[in-house]
Amino acid sequence: MPSATHQGRTTAQETVTPATATATASAPASALLLPLIALCTAVTAANIYLAAPLLPLIAQDFGSTPSAVAWVASVAQFGYAAGLLVFAPLGDSVNRRRLVAVLSLVTAAALVAGAASAGTTALAAAVLVASAATVVPQLLVPLVAQRAPADRRARHVAAVIAGLFTGIVAARVLGGLIGQAFGWRVVFVGAAVLTAVLGLVTAHALPTEHRPRTGSLLSGLTALPSVVRRSPDLWRACVRQAGMYGAWSALWTSLALLLTQDGPIGYGLSTATAGLFGLFGLAASVVAPLAGGLVDRFGAAKVVRSAYLLAAVSVPLFWLGGHILWALFVAAIAIHAALVASHVANQTLALTTTSTPATANTAYVVAGFAGGALASALAGTAFSHFGWGGVSAVAGAWLTLGWVSTSARRSVRRSGHARTRGADSSVRQ
Repeated sequence: MPSATHQGRTTAQETVTPATATATASAPASALLLPLIALCTAVTAANIYLAAPLLPLIAQDFGSTPSAVAWVASVAQFGYAAGLLVFAPLGDSVNRRRLVAVLSLVTAAALVAGAASAGTTALAAAVLVASAATVVPQLLVPLVAQRAPADRRARHVAAVIAGLFTGIVAARVLGGLIGQAFGWRVVFVGAAVLTAVLGLVTAHALPTEHRPRTGSLLSGLTALPSVVRRSPDLWRACVRQAGMYGAWSALWTSLALLLTQDGPIGYGLSTATAGLFGLFGLAASVVAPLAGGLVDRFGAAKVVRSAYLLAAVSVPLFWLGGHILWALFVAAIAIHAALVASHVANQTLALTTTSTPATANTAYVVAGFAGGALASALAGTAFSHFGWGGVSAVAGAWLTLGWVSTSARRSVRRSGHARTRGADSSVRQ
């Protein structure tokens, strides 16, 4: 019997919607389109994490403490989740070229407003708008999956995911270096310029789509519950990635506090030096294409299990890293490798398990970022009250919830099937 992953992949291949057919027929073959989409993804994804490495500089500018402004980083993730709910499902029904261009300009304008903000509240509002509008990557991933050959679909998705994680690393490393040299406001303005330019260029390069507009702006949002309910594979991908992303987010968004804070629970590094620590995240860009090949060959389930095991090992290493710096080095590589392998597997499954890939992808990414945002918020509080050990505990709890909750539901489903077969056997006897 084929695995659930293969069943979902077959279903997605056999189901051709009018929108998909139109897009595929009119799409010009371009070898440069995939690299351009990956580059655009890197730039836009960086905006979500722009504030995290700059928290010490922002706090100093506003006369506060880094832990007191840590919530701004969580606002970015909540904003991104909200934007996904509203805009990302539109990828199934509207012209993506126009939507990508508009959202890129809105993001750029919000980042400029953030650079001009005079206080934490105004900055948080600007970050919220920018993050809500910077959902361009999740409009482009379903397009990549639709255009990819069936036997290389995970590899193509992985190329975009590699761009996404490269952008996250750039936000931490380059953001920290530029912020230390020129101030955090210059980082926001530079990100605004890059977002506008890459967004408009990518929108122009996308294939022309002729789609009759159906439903309202919130039609995709209202369809999300039924899409998830009809697909157990999609539900499992959503919950497991929420657990994985929450663990990563709790550790990574709090790392700047550990590295820059003086005293017994910090290393007292400068913002620029702490930003260089993000170079370890480049492991994600290396792992993504490897994970794509493994998913195409062995299926998503095995890759996700291996990723969770690696993440479980990284959490105690992170805790040890609060006292020994080399442990942080190893843990940073391990958690990024686990996150990106899980992401490639789960997102490929989400994109191929229903006939509405943009809506399914929205459910998947919203679940992940909601889990990440909540874990980040709890991690900031845990760091203030319990230090780095509290952050590590939050990460461990998120991993446990992500795995156990999906395993429990699967066990219940199997028990139900067994009881049904037993009842049928009794009737036959």
